[in-house]
Amino acid sequence: MASKDFTFASFGWRFLFALLLVFLTYNPSGYSYVHWLRASLSDFTPILAIAGVVLLIGWAMYLRTTWASLGPFGAVLAVAFFGVIVWLMVDIGMVQTGSLQAIAWLAEFILAGVLAAGMSWSHIRRKISGQYDTDEIEG
Repeated sequence: MASKDFTFASFGWRFLFALLLVFLTYNPSGYSYVHWLRASLSDFTPILAIAGVVLLIGWAMYLRTTWASLGPFGAVLAVAFFGVIVWLMVDIGMVQTGSLQAIAWLAEFILAGVLAAGMSWSHIRRKISGQYDTDEIEG
């Protein structure tokens, strides 16, 4: 497989890293960077700072790429797409929405899906249309 080939596994890896980024930053379980930061505000350490900077780098990379790739309309469509998937899972009984914790997990799942779609969209578009996306650089 050439490095330019894009597969479901390629999307899966992007989705996995988006899930890690979202869930490591915050999740309702109580084990996340936000919880760690809140518990350590009085004793802020270099390790906490490094972890925060690494998460910020990940967020900057994912958000910038998603926005550049999808644009505002595409981002809305991606949220709608993943939201409908969650709705389907609720409708068939796979997911119960009786708690705020469940809704938070679902919202984070949707966010990770949108980020993964944004990271993948240029590849998907090229596969479908044969057109390449390029960044415009003004000199």
